[in-house]
Order: sequence, then structure tokens, then C-alpha cells
Amino acid sequence: MSRIGKLPISVPAGVAVTIKDSVVTVKGPKGELTQHVNPEVKVNLDNGVIHVTIQSEEKQYHALHGLYRSLIHNMVVGVSEGYKKELELVGVGYRVTNAGQVLDLSLGYTHNIFLQLPPEIKVETKSERNKNPLIILESADKQLIGQVCAKIRSFRKPEPYKGKGIRFVGEQIRRKSGKSAGK
Repeated sequence: MSRIGKLPISVPAGVAVTIKDSVVTVKGPKGELTQHVNPEVKVNLDNGVIHVTIQSEEKQYHALHGLYRSLIHNMVVGVSEGYKKELELVGVGYRVTNAGQVLDLSLGYTHNIFLQLPPEIKVETKSERNKNPLIILESADKQLIGQVCAKIRSFRKPEPYKGKGIRFVGEQIRRKSGKSAGK
């Protein structure tokens, strides 16, 4: 049995969960999310508590047990509280602006990078004097917001010598010393 899979999921007030034909739908104040579940994994809703159980004792279903429990838990938290990620641009001349759902990134290349964001994500950019520009992303879908953050970060990953690049707020970058360290 999966230790994570055995944990019950409590459904907060204002969140509606429906389970029909291996599809779990969660509705809340922040939006609506759906997840298809493997037929060998059973999801039950009893008195505001969701339990995930497996029918088979095969190894692959033990792995799916914890996976689906985590996905459903992330859906419940997402529609009730939402997820928020903050990225900062560290580097001279790095700038970001947004026009609706389009991010305009200036990252030291010869051209600006334009990124169209999905409509499920709310985006905000902040540029204050003497501070690094910030990108603030909010969404109910944890998986989607993580994917978008990874895509934005891939344009200019933090490098270990000067620490320039796109990083999460509060992230520690492992720094290396330059050439003089060898002597």
C-alpha cells in the first residue's frame, strides 16, 4: 500500500466533487478541474472526505495509488485556495512586461521573446527601480502553472558564475568561483 495513497482528502466548504465513470471533477471558487482516473483505482466520496483505493495488488497500481491521490488533492487545493508562483529576472537589462496574456521578455538576446500564456493563468509583472523585475503567476491548476514556469525559466536558466537568469523568488543558486580558484 502507498503511504500517500492511504491518506484521506478532506473537501473544504464551497468545493463540490463529482465522481462519474472514472472521471473526477472538482468545482470551487477558483475554477473547475477534471482528472481521468485508471479504472483499477477507485475514488469514493463519503461525508466530505475522499478515499482512494486500488483493486489490484500489482506493482504498477501501487504507484498509481499515490499518484492519483496527489493529483486529486492538488485539484481540491487549487480550486479552493489556488497556486501562486513568483519568478524574478536577475541580470543587467533584463525586463518583462505583459499585455493581457502575452509576456514580453527582454533577456539580453538580439530579439524580445513573446510568450502566449493559457487563459487559465493570471499573470502580473512588476518592475520597480533598483529591484529585479518580477513575474507573478496564479492558477488553480498546479500542473499547468509548473509547466509554464519551466517554459519561462528555460529561456534563461540561472548560471552558476554570476547568478544571472530567471529564478524563483527565494531560490538559492549554487555559485562557483571563476578562474582564480584554480591557483
